Parts: sequence; C-alpha cells; structure tokens
Amino acid sequence: MTITQWLIFILVIQIIHGIGTWKLYVKAGRQAWEAFIPVYNAVILMKIINRPWWWTILLFVPIVNLIMLPVVWVETARSFGKNQYMDTFLAVISLGFYNFYLNYVADVTYVENRDLDPKSSSGDWTSSILFAIVAATIVHTYFIQPFTIPSSSLEKSLYIGDFLFVSKFHYGARVPMTTVAMPMVHDTIPVANVKSYLFNDNYDKRNTSLINKTQLPYMRLPGFESIERNDIVVFNQPADTLVNMDDFNPDRNYYKPIDKKTNLVKRCVGVPGDSLEVRDGYVYINGQKNELPDRAKLQFSYYVVAKNRTFNPVELKNRYDITDRIILLNDGKTYYFSAITDEALERFKNHPNVVSITKSTTEKGTRDERVFPHNSSYNWNYDNFGPIYIPKKGETVALNMEVIPIYKRLISEYENKKVTTNGNQILIEGQSSTSYTFTQDYYWMMGDNRNNSIDSRGWGFVPFDHVVGKPVLIWMSWDGLRNPRWERWFTTVGGSGKPVSYLIPFLILLAAWFGFNKWRKKKKEAQ
Repeated sequence: MTITQWLIFILVIQIIHGIGTWKLYVKAGRQAWEAFIPVYNAVILMKIINRPWWWTILLFVPIVNLIMLPVVWVETARSFGKNQYMDTFLAVISLGFYNFYLNYVADVTYVENRDLDPKSSSGDWTSSILFAIVAATIVHTYFIQPFTIPSSSLEKSLYIGDFLFVSKFHYGARVPMTTVAMPMVHDTIPVANVKSYLFNDNYDKRNTSLINKTQLPYMRLPGFESIERNDIVVFNQPADTLVNMDDFNPDRNYYKPIDKKTNLVKRCVGVPGDSLEVRDGYVYINGQKNELPDRAKLQFSYYVVAKNRTFNPVELKNRYDITDRIILLNDGKTYYFSAITDEALERFKNHPNVVSITKSTTEKGTRDERVFPHNSSYNWNYDNFGPIYIPKKGETVALNMEVIPIYKRLISEYENKKVTTNGNQILIEGQSSTSYTFTQDYYWMMGDNRNNSIDSRGWGFVPFDHVVGKPVLIWMSWDGLRNPRWERWFTTVGGSGKPVSYLIPFLILLAAWFGFNKWRKKKKEAQ
C-alpha cells in the first residue's frame, strides 16, 4: 500500500466513523460535523468518553491501535449506559459497528460523569494488563527490543546465549509495515506455532489481495547516527524468501513482509560507497585491509594433525579459548577445528599433541555456487570474493551484462523496478538502461567467525529498509550448559578494552529504587 492509498483508507475509516457516531456526538453535547473531521473527531471522542487526549496518538500508532480500538469501542458504549458484558462483547466482536446500533436504533442517554474506576478486581487487572501491553509494545517497536544471539558468527564479541537490548532509535525506528499482527511477537506465535500476522503466502509485488493491501509503505523515524563501518547491526535477512533459508533462490520474490523476516546480527564491514574485497578471509575496503575494533576477534577454521587422539575439550577451552566445534575426521588423526582466533592459534601451535596446523581455505578463482551473485561468470567463494561496489543512495552505477547479475536483485526486489534483458540490452521498467541511480543505501554484513557465518557473501547486500537497530547492552548471558556468565551481565556491546559488568551497580540502584518507593508509600500512609 502506498502513502496515498493509506491516506485514502484512513479517510474512508473516518467517514465510516462519522456516519456511525454523529448522533452520539450530538447526544453528548457536541456538533454532528465534529464526528467527521479526521483526527479532530478522535480528540473530541476522548472528551466524550472522559479519557486523556493523548489516547488519540495511540489510535494512529500501528500495532498499538489494534489494542486501543477495541478499548475505545467499549468505552464509547459505556459512555452511553451500555455496561453489560453482552454490550462489551458486541462492541468488540462487531469491530466497532455496534456504534451504528447505538447511533440509529437504541434509545441511549449520555452519561456525562460516569465512574471510570473498574467495578471488579478482574476489570482492574484487565485494564492494567492492557495498558502494560500498550506501553511495552511502544517501547519494543520504537525504542528498545530484546534479542537473543542464535549463532556463533560473532563469537568472542557476542556469544550464543547472550541476551541483548537493541536500540531502535540510534538509526531511526522503523514504523511497522505489517499492521495486523500480534504485539511484541516477531514471526511465529510461541507454542501455537502459527504466524503472528496476517499475510498472503503467495505474495509478490503484483498481488492485490486485501490482506497484503494492509501493508504500510516503508517509513523510518529520524535517527541520531548513521551505520558506521564495523558496527554490529541487527537486521532482517534479505534472503528469507523461503521457508528453508538454506534453499535460497535469488530471483524469488518475498514470501514474508520485510519486518517479519528473520532477525540476524552481523558486523557491518562495508558501508555505502565502499569497494569491498575478501582476500583469504580478510576484508579489504578500497584496497586497504579493514581494521576491526579491539574487542572483535576474527576466527578461521583449521585442520590439525595430532600425534594421538587425546585432545581434551575442557583444556582447549580453558587454556586456549577454543570453544567451537572440534571434529575428528575419518583418518583418526586429523581434527577439524571450526573456529580459532589468531591469538589462540599462536599458543595452540605449541601444544604437545599438535603435529601440524593447516588453514581451511578455498583458493582464489575457485567458484562456490552458494556465493553471491550465484552466477557462473563470477568465480568467487567465501574466502576470496570481489571486488564489489556497495551502492549508495543517490549515486549512479553503470550497467552492462557483466555487472547486471550483481545489481539485478537490488533493482528488482529492493527498489521495486522490473528488470529484464533482451540480448545484450538491459530493460528497467521496459526502458533500455545503461545506468541506474539507487534510491536507498546498502550495506555488507559479515560474521567474525569467517568459516561459520551465513552472511552477505551468500545473499548479497542488505538494504537500509531491512535494518532493525543497534545492539547496545548485554543484559544477561548463559553458556551452553545454562550456567550464567556473570562477567557478561549488563556489559556494553560497543567500546574498547575488556568489557566491564555493571550488574552490581544496577542491582544497587534497583534496591535503592524499591526502598525509596516503600519509604514514600509509608510516609504517605502516615499522613
């Protein structure tokens, strides 16, 4: 749905509201025309139902309004004396059209100074829970979202079992595109294992179903910083086009809305305007080797020939900080170590059981068909890749048959332009084109665990409209045995030097806050 279509939809809803409530406005001492003026009618309605004006804002916040609308329907009925459980049920089940009955059929009288306090403990609990959900949804959508690290791609910086707070406001909070969805649930409702939102599985850009028409266009609130090279970023995976993400077809349209695609966290090693190349697993930007922050630790896979089969995983973890998979191969003496840092490698070379260590790498010029752009003209692999230019908003890239495999998906899927070829001719929206000017920024995301990361090398660029936010705090951390890593609780994600835990200061402040509230309550009762 475009902005124009969305505004028309809102206008239609306002007209329906006016037709269904204008007599109620009059009975409440207002003018009939006030029921038809967009936004203003909601402000007046809040006065009629004796609720604060700022509820009007909540009615226009996507997802939150799904909670607020039923509340307002019920409050409207109660403001005209309809307080029975059946009235509440009818107001909600009719999606607000119960107001038409009150407006044209029922003989109702406006209750000007009705009691707003819940009449029972269950009503009090219901009210508290509803507004707790509203507040949490606003925070989750526009400010801070919790996130759990699912993989070892950023091991040493972020561990499996780290629980993060992800800031939405650093890069600007993205307004939800999927308007009919369960609050604070991403893709699937837990336990029930069903979608948390309404969407057509057969969606493509030409789909006209009513469900897909409820999708909002991409909008983002202003942020106060841009994504910088080497930032850790949470984003929606562009290649989440199929149920099985490993079975990626780069020409398939989205099977999910952007904001419901799988959340991933990687390091942004290339920003718009960069020319990026991977040489033997190391990233080069504009010809210069990328220097990572001191907390970042690159890891590579190695084949280790041992004297005997006596490697002790506990010893390797404690002495050499080698924590990822260790696999004994069929020859009985060669081990595959999936991830070792450069620092650990230097120490591990002197292990008495080590005969030799060989880095697992694919030579330059050897094509890996899993690697972007999935085209036989590009002999790239995960270890040796590029060079490739990362598009920047407003910049123009020359197009020819050699580079179109790289940029076709960006133009067609992310910029919503039809791209076809006719011989050596490239057609965009049916027009012959030798260049294209990009309308948004793109980024290159990779894991520090270079041989164990599904990242941009596999599915290409990440558009800015897929960016979710910036991880800022590890608030809790557990190892694979469910033991707490206390030293990681309440540590910052960014910064330099060894992470410092702020758990103790946090607990002291929390205790002081509860103590102050208890003292204030006792003082108030004493008065």
